[in-house]
Amino acid sequence: MEHTYQYAWIIPFLPLPVPIAIGVGLILVPTATKSLRRMWAFPSVLLLSIIMIFSADLSIHQINGSLIHQYVWSWTINNDFSLEFGYWIDPLTSVMLLLITTVGIMVLIYSDNYMSHDQGYLRFFAYMSFSNASMMGLVTSSNLIQIYIFWELVGMCSYLLIGFWFTRPLAASACQKAFVTNRVGDFGLLLGILGFYFITGSFEFRDLFEITNNLIENGGVNSLFLTLCASLLFVGAVAKSAQFPLHVWLPDAMEGPTPISALIHAATMVAAGIFLVARLLPLFTVIPYVMNFISLIGIITILLGATLALAQRDIKRSLAYSTMSQLGYIMLALGMGSYRAALFHLITHAYSKALLFLGSGSIIHSMETIIGYSPDKSQNMALMGGLTKYVPITKTAFLLGTLSLCGIPPLACFWSKDEILNDSWLYSPIFAIIACFTAGLTAFYMFRMYLLTFEGHLNVHFKNYSGKKNSPFYSISIWGKEGAKSLKQNFVLSTLSTINNNESVSLFSKKTYPIDGNVININMVRPFSTITHFSKKKTSTYPHESDNTMLLPLLVLVLFTLFVGSIGIPLDPGGMKFDLLSKWLIPLINLSNLTNSLDWYEFVINAIFSVSIAFFGIVIASLLYMPVYSSFQNFGLINSFVKRGPKRILWDQIMNVIYDWSYNRGYIDVFYETILTRGVRGLVEFIYFFDRQVIDGITNGVGVTSLFVGEAIKYVGGGRISSYLFLYLFFVSIFLLIYYVFNF
Repeated sequence: MEHTYQYAWIIPFLPLPVPIAIGVGLILVPTATKSLRRMWAFPSVLLLSIIMIFSADLSIHQINGSLIHQYVWSWTINNDFSLEFGYWIDPLTSVMLLLITTVGIMVLIYSDNYMSHDQGYLRFFAYMSFSNASMMGLVTSSNLIQIYIFWELVGMCSYLLIGFWFTRPLAASACQKAFVTNRVGDFGLLLGILGFYFITGSFEFRDLFEITNNLIENGGVNSLFLTLCASLLFVGAVAKSAQFPLHVWLPDAMEGPTPISALIHAATMVAAGIFLVARLLPLFTVIPYVMNFISLIGIITILLGATLALAQRDIKRSLAYSTMSQLGYIMLALGMGSYRAALFHLITHAYSKALLFLGSGSIIHSMETIIGYSPDKSQNMALMGGLTKYVPITKTAFLLGTLSLCGIPPLACFWSKDEILNDSWLYSPIFAIIACFTAGLTAFYMFRMYLLTFEGHLNVHFKNYSGKKNSPFYSISIWGKEGAKSLKQNFVLSTLSTINNNESVSLFSKKTYPIDGNVININMVRPFSTITHFSKKKTSTYPHESDNTMLLPLLVLVLFTLFVGSIGIPLDPGGMKFDLLSKWLIPLINLSNLTNSLDWYEFVINAIFSVSIAFFGIVIASLLYMPVYSSFQNFGLINSFVKRGPKRILWDQIMNVIYDWSYNRGYIDVFYETILTRGVRGLVEFIYFFDRQVIDGITNGVGVTSLFVGEAIKYVGGGRISSYLFLYLFFVSIFLLIYYVFNF
């Protein structure tokens, strides 16, 4: 056992050979490295698999022995200052390592096919491996300084990954927005770290927790300053995990490739903030104001993320707001002190959301078959529909991920979300009501996404353009914002131009390939692929199922979504404390302020309540978005039965208000643009004007005045004493006259 812990330091370094080898190869032998580029996926997956096996072994040891292991090396010692580097292995670390590695492996295998046509294939795998290494270094860190170093490396990797297609203006803007927004949180984190070093004189977690507790008990620290420093630490997590009000970078991060979205939203960047709060929870629990602040931010984020997801048309952006809302649930649980429920939902949500993002990538891949590469079109749910018969495997996987996130038993997220809802009733009834209401909203927008994507007719369909059928743009007409006619005409032209040219636009590169049976196999042999299940089929204007290397990760994540919730299922008839997850978290479970003592009867009653809310949201989504094949145009059921008149006008007004709020991101981006961006820019322009025109103007004015006065006096002096005496007496007389007038 000790032998296993002894070599845990190697975990963050194992993925590094891949980016190093790629970089050296591109410098020394660029032609050979590029020609063999597809081989680099194999070592990336292999090294991450080794770490996964090692992490699983650590987890088994912890479940059996419940050990926490720390090892440090002195880096620098100067008088009273000592800085040490090392690693800390505890249940939280092993949970994060398993999440990072399992999700990371699935994303890498998926990416081998998804990014096969991209010219930046090598750069992609180098970034991904370095991102995984940075995240694993973060979760194994033993002190705040080490965490901050890897924290910045994770931020740098997210900047590179989000802006992977940096030649696109939207991608370049999105990565800059993510970078700047996270710098706000990182500055707060740095101030908090320095503040706690001033209080405790140490960066080590053990010393930090013990010294802070002793100072609070003995009254040896200013409570206001302590609360401020702890809040600043939390600000770093707010930015990284996209909590209100620093969440604005998250939807724009969807400009990166879909596998990157899956990795960032499931196991790396957004999970880093959750990890930081969980790691520092022993510190936060002794500061009640900070715990209240964490739970308040969590409940606001829950509701805001759900409402902003209601009317999004971009499938990835809708999933991004879903991530924001679900992370709010985890943050709420941490703020309530429900440590077990928070980590449980972190696990179940990670696998379910990875499944949904990779499923959305498969959907986008199939839409690009008939549209070509265009994110505005291929990711727009208003132009989908009827994909069930074209992508049945993706549809089934996406449906299971949707049901899991809705909280439908026995899928994974049901068990964890239900536990958070139960604990919220013990913490605050107001928070519980908001959390339960948002659970219904979650079911609504997730099933809206599913129905718009898979049900009804295919909106972008070559045969629909013959004039014999009308495309059912029910997803647009319900809001009454855009006419289906103009959009349909645009996509007719786009699709016809693609078909008439007899070219298939490759996923991301500028090169095009003829549409034939070999279009999928234009590159070298893939290390993970078998014979594609449709390689003998002709590519047409219809969507098609993805390659096996994209479907395999989906099927594996389906298994996780189905069964990972079992680690937290109550097995003891007298309570819910003796399941596998609780046994795993025994060293940390005493951090919880809420003790879960429900018996099975109470658990079933609460489950019935939460599932009923979810089903209600699903029913409302079905009424609004399920196509109706009747004399009505193919809109939702409610639109079909709400007749024209005052009720319909009121209905449309309500829908438009909700649509405007959601589609415009709650006007928060507009507020930041108006108040912060333009305000700061206006302030800078005013300061620039004041400096150039006033400060420099006074200085330059004095010099110019002296020059002109000197020039004028130069011509007055003629060398005659009588003239000098006359001027002297003249000015003395004026001075005396002025003095006399003002004094008498």
